[in-house]
Amino acid sequence: MKGGPGLLFVVSGPSGAGKDTLVDAVRARMPRLRYSVSATTRDPRSGEVDGEHYFFLTKEEFERRRDAGDFLEWRVYNDRLYGTPRDYVERTLAEGYDVVMKPEVNGALAVQAAYPAAVLIFLVPDRFSYLRDRLLTRRTETNEEIARRLEIAHEEMKYIRKFDYIVVNEQHRAEEAVEDLEAVLHAERFRIHRYGDEQLRKVERT
Repeated sequence: MKGGPGLLFVVSGPSGAGKDTLVDAVRARMPRLRYSVSATTRDPRSGEVDGEHYFFLTKEEFERRRDAGDFLEWRVYNDRLYGTPRDYVERTLAEGYDVVMKPEVNGALAVQAAYPAAVLIFLVPDRFSYLRDRLLTRRTETNEEIARRLEIAHEEMKYIRKFDYIVVNEQHRAEEAVEDLEAVLHAERFRIHRYGDEQLRKVERT
């Protein structure tokens, strides 16, 4: 019965909640799920590949694309610019594929404003203190940068009620969080309102 445009899933939450790990795991389980790569003006971390993890742009190039309307949404996070390329998302959804993205919280809310049909999922650790532990484990930022991310995280937690779902990524139980996230993606596809009258009539006649 599946058909029609794809669904847009927005997985967000504070830095260190495990968005990268969980989204990568779910993508491996769901081959038809497409990933929307964000653009950013921050420098690449060790091992990050341009066009795969982010589109790494200069501030000037980002602002040129922003002014041309190339982003579905854009925002400032920790003094860096982030944005969601519009063309890929709209084209992939129109082709019937589901799309997942993982912006920061303010970016997720901006996506919702631009695309109200988006499904927003808030990812959190079971203890806030684990955020700091995970950020330290990365070894990609200074103590000052980590402190700033934690300040932002405290503010981001206030927006949980604006999301559709919450997934708790418990320490040392990431597999359960992956299963929960996958369950949300599957369940959304089977909501009654996503089926047309003709499709439902076929079911009613069986």
